This record gives sequence, C-alpha cells and structure tokens, in this order.
Amino acid sequence: MTDARHGRRSGEAGTAAGADRVGDGASGATSRRALLRGLGQGLGGIALAALIADDARAAGGTDGGARGCGGRDGAVDRTARIAGDDGRGLPGLPHHAPRARRVVCLWQGGGPSHVDLFDEKPALARHRGADIPASVRGGTRLSTMSSGYTRWPATPAIAPFARCGQSGMPLSTLLPHTGQIADRICLLRAMHTEAVNHSPGVTYFLTGSQQPGRPALGAWLDHGLGRLCDDLPAYVALTSSDRGKTCGQLFYEHYWSNGFLPGRHQGVRFRSGGDPVPYLGNPPGVTASSRRALLQDLDALDRARFGDADAPTQSRRAQYEMAFAMQASVPGLLDFGDEPAHVLAAYGPDVGTRGTFAWNCLLARRLLERGVRFVQLMHSGWDQHGNLYTQLAEQCRDTDQPSAALVSDLEQRGLLDDTLVMWGGEFGRTPFGQGPSEQPNGRDHFGRAFAWWLAGGGVRPGHVHGATDDFGWNIVDGGVHVHDLQATVLWLCGIDHERLTFRHQGRDFRLTDVHGKVVRAALA
Repeated sequence: MTDARHGRRSGEAGTAAGADRVGDGASGATSRRALLRGLGQGLGGIALAALIADDARAAGGTDGGARGCGGRDGAVDRTARIAGDDGRGLPGLPHHAPRARRVVCLWQGGGPSHVDLFDEKPALARHRGADIPASVRGGTRLSTMSSGYTRWPATPAIAPFARCGQSGMPLSTLLPHTGQIADRICLLRAMHTEAVNHSPGVTYFLTGSQQPGRPALGAWLDHGLGRLCDDLPAYVALTSSDRGKTCGQLFYEHYWSNGFLPGRHQGVRFRSGGDPVPYLGNPPGVTASSRRALLQDLDALDRARFGDADAPTQSRRAQYEMAFAMQASVPGLLDFGDEPAHVLAAYGPDVGTRGTFAWNCLLARRLLERGVRFVQLMHSGWDQHGNLYTQLAEQCRDTDQPSAALVSDLEQRGLLDDTLVMWGGEFGRTPFGQGPSEQPNGRDHFGRAFAWWLAGGGVRPGHVHGATDDFGWNIVDGGVHVHDLQATVLWLCGIDHERLTFRHQGRDFRLTDVHGKVVRAALA
C-alpha cells in the first residue's frame, strides 16, 4: 500500500483527525492534498445526506405511507408503501375493472369562454348591452378586476352556434373540427370551481388544492396503478402557447408535481426546444456501456448500504434506470418521419413545428401508444380580457383541429375505448363584457359555471350533461365540481377516490380531499 493511497483513506475516514495532525505539525501529518481531498469527501457526504433527506420527505417522511385498499385506521404496512414505489402500483388496485388505462389532459390555460364556445345563450343576444340583472348575479365571487364595476353588460357569443353530429350537440362554429367529433364527446356544461385566479385554479384542478404542495393527478395514477412500460415515464407534461404569447400565465413545476408522494411519480416535462429532457444525453466520452456499468456500481453500493427496504433510495435508483432507458426511447419518439402523410395532415399545418399544440397532440398519441399512462398537454392563451374578438378565434384555430385529430387518431388505432381524453381549463369567462361598457372587448374570469368535454375511456358519447340559466351564469342542473371531475377520472381508471390515500404529516390525504362524487350520468 503506497503512502498516497494510505493518505487518501485516512482523509476519507476521519477528516477531523487529519486536520488535527496538520495543525500540530507532527511528523506523520496528513499532506495538504490528502486533507483537501478528505474535506471534499466530507462535504459530498453532507450534500448526499441532504439529498436523501429531501427524498425522505418526498416519500412521505417517517409517517409516509400509501393506502390502496381502503383501510383508514391502524399503522400503515411499510412493505405496502415500498410495493407502491416499485412501478407495479399498490396492492389491491385497481379497485374495480377500469374503463380507461390511459389519460390525456388537453389543458387550455386561461379559461375558455363557455358562452362563446359550448353553451349557446340567445338571451345574451336579446339583452345585448343591458345589465345582467342583480337577481341573476347574486353574490357571485369575481376577480378583483371586476370589483369596481358598476355595469354588467350582457355580451353575446362572438360567432354563431351549429347543431353538430347525429346528437345535434350545439357547438360554436369557431370549433368546426370539434363539431365533427360531437358524437364521440361528452360535454360537461355545468362545471364549477371556487377559484377566481389562474394559478390557484390550475393547481386546484390538477392537485385538489389551491395551494401548491399536493401530488398532481398523474402522480396519483402512477402511484396507485403503476407503469405500463419500462422505457418511458408514466407521467409526461408537454407545454405550448398561443402564437402571440398573449397569455402571461406561467407553467409552474407544481402543476405536474409528485408533492409528498415518492419522487419517482414526478411528471417529466418534455421541453419544446433543445434537448426534450435536460441532461438526458451522455456527455462527450461517456458511452452507453460505461453508463450502464456506472449504474450497476451505484446499485450495488446502494444495496450494500441501504438494502432493499429504503424507499427514497429505491426511488432514486428507479429514476436513474428510467433516465438510462429514455436515452434509447426518446430520440425515436420525437421523430415523426414514420407518420403517414394523411395523419400529419389531420393534425393541421402546425404539426411540423416543434412546441406547437398540434405537435404536442401528435407526440401525446405516440406517448400513449408506447405505454405512458398520463399525458398532460398545457396550452396557454385563453385569457381574453381585452382581445376577445381577435384572440379567441386564433386560439380555436390553433387547438380545434389537433384536439379533434387526436380523438380520431386514437379511435382509428383502437385506443380510444380505453383512453380518456379531457379538454378544458381552470374556469370559464363572464357572460358580461369587460372593458368599455359601450363596447366591451373581453371577458373576465368566471368559475361559477363553465364547460369541459371528455371523450373515450368509458364516458357517454354524444351527451350533454348539466345546464345553466338563460345567461350562462348559474347552474340549474347537473353541476360538476372540480372534485367531482377528479373522482370521475379516478373511477374510470378503476380507482375509488375515497380509498386511494397517502399518509403525510399525520393525516390521510387524497386527491379529492374530503369531497367529490362520481358523475355517473356522464358514464357510458
């Protein structure tokens, strides 16, 4: 054993002792190089300890645990928590036969206007410019942008409606392609939420709480049901924006967060430019075989130190393995060269431009057919406060054809029956106009009533569920709250929303909090 090697081991084993010998000037003192090396190892250990602590908190801490079988009392079996973190899902799930194996959420950020697109209201045209009566408005909570208003002018739809499909579903002529799939969608016309601002509203829909920190829907599904493939994440997020970047809302990471669930359930965002996933590729000089050898060595070290019963370490190992698998799977995934010309044409002219909504819709189909369980497309641009008469039509042009094409494409490939497609935003827009009272040019946020549509995955096709009053202001039948939609999505995936819980900080949490009921009238 050489002195250099002996010095290195001394530094690694006891940095403090080495420092004392240097300070004392003893003849056998550790060299300065060995001391600095030892200090580096010590700092690395501190950093590693911090990372492991972070993972432990993400995994639920000392009291974190999953419950998939309905138990609400007594201690949680640690082995059940670990089993739920190995990619196979939780014991006892699904609770019943699922109708949907995959979900794609076409998120329309900013709030699409229900009275312009999905909920025809002739009364708004008859009363154009007149104030919507106080008896209708009541004490509805609105955003601060409307707090000083003294007028509430009824503002009709900016384009006519048409009866679509054999079902005769009324839809705006701004959505001709959606009209062509009217007999395949279930239109929820009476959605409602307490949120009046964008980020809390998005967070509420996706995580069940208006405050960040809870797991997103895709993370819950991954945790409960596990993966469908081994070379792609179970949960992928894609983002896009309108052409003019008119919507100032940001895509926050907590929109696809694992919250307090183990870190492996975090959604993976594919970026619209550059490398789709940062640091996925190997640096120069590193080959796939050397990377494989490194992972094997890390795995051996982890098992020697922690065994197989440490959830944070298991989660970290799984993420390493997934990243390695994605090095092979992602490049081919992003190459649309194998798509037939008629398929590309169906998604519209923007499908060839990476980062557009159309490109993301086709990528979503490719992800779904390769086994990704939950794909979350997030598109902004629906926040029309002062540009309703120009921006709404442009948004429809960007999103209408790709959305309908995705539904049709899934159907043609035999995937629609067990794939749930969801389309909607955090809230709707006010039936009154925003801006100059004599000529309003926008609409404000409106959570009291708005619309979503669903397709495939066990929902009732060609069906309109729920109704609002003559002004599109109040729900008069079939109201669907945010938590109701969440409960319904979980039910379609084979999960009883009241039984999928995770113990965190002494409380059993679930996606729907203490609310939610399945909208059975919307099911096939």
